[in-house]
Amino acid sequence: MTGQLGFDFVAPRLVKVTPSRLGTWRDCPRRYRLGYLDRTSRGGARATATLGAVVHLALRAYYALPPGRRTPDAAAALVDRNWNGEGFRDAAQQREHRERARGWVAAYVAERAGDEPLGVEQWVSVSTDRIVAEGRVDRIDARGREAVVVDYKTGRRPLTDDDARTSEALALYAVATARTLRRPCTRVELHHLPTGGVHAHEHDEASLAAAVRRAEETAAELAAATDALADGGDPEVLFPPVVSPSCGTCEVRRHCPEGRAAVPEPAPWDGLAP
Repeated sequence: MTGQLGFDFVAPRLVKVTPSRLGTWRDCPRRYRLGYLDRTSRGGARATATLGAVVHLALRAYYALPPGRRTPDAAAALVDRNWNGEGFRDAAQQREHRERARGWVAAYVAERAGDEPLGVEQWVSVSTDRIVAEGRVDRIDARGREAVVVDYKTGRRPLTDDDARTSEALALYAVATARTLRRPCTRVELHHLPTGGVHAHEHDEASLAAAVRRAEETAAELAAATDALADGGDPEVLFPPVVSPSCGTCEVRRHCPEGRAAVPEPAPWDGLAP
């Protein structure tokens, strides 16, 4: 388009990102290219990921029930309905962890009887003059006038409030939730179902702005690399591998010689709590 003074004006291109995309780029640019640009085939399922997915599905289905039908037994039954055995060693291991998951969700909802979330698995988004950041929040609660971002966790690693404080994903979700729901949102929480722990952080304007700035900077980096690749750039230079212990469970490791050489691949059920 042409402005009033006769100069051509081209609006800046907004880069669409999710917390997952941003985190993948920072962890390993090669994994970003293989997963998001090349869309290469991925490795087999891991039991820890399967377990987490089942719990998320069960809780989503639970909050879709009419309030009068939301009971701990109903939550446990939804684990059964959504159960998936991918990545487990055998039927005995499946049974053990299925029962654990049933207990987790039953105890979790029993402590929150009567709660009515503002949103469950809700997409939220926020735009700046450089990015459109979006994502799906596990649950959004109401605490008075304010919205609270809730993220479920099922891993074996103990969590702390510092995990909530340092999570860029949660900070971006808070900003996007405030914009989408048109209500204040500064508190973020990690709910660790295996222990029942709630780990929280109360952001302020400065910390949320810092998370947005970092997201914008990362988005600019990955967009520049993507554009250079489209212009014929060398993918190995633009998207180098970053070797780390996570190479063992990387979903695209079959396409990464450096990752395979550096870290052996664990069994699909490794990582489950004993």
